[in-house]
Amino acid sequence: MGQREKLLIKILSGTGDDRIRFDEMCGLLDSFRFSLRIKGSHNIFYRDDVEEIINIQSKNGKVKPYQVKQIRNIIIKYKLGGELNV
Repeated sequence: MGQREKLLIKILSGTGDDRIRFDEMCGLLDSFRFSLRIKGSHNIFYRDDVEEIINIQSKNGKVKPYQVKQIRNIIIKYKLGGELNV
């Protein structure tokens, strides 16, 4: 099992939303083929077939827990876990 698969499992389980590293989350979203736009400290991920945009910020090198929850809900809603390219 690869690092990205382990990260996806950690995100989907909801056990450690406060321990997800920012760079790992960016890599995961990139593997889901999200495009990135940076505006100040905001990293904005978007995809044509996903209605929501994902806005994450680094806080001490980690993603804010409420942002991890939002991403989890998007992964589940759009069934993105099956698209993981590791």
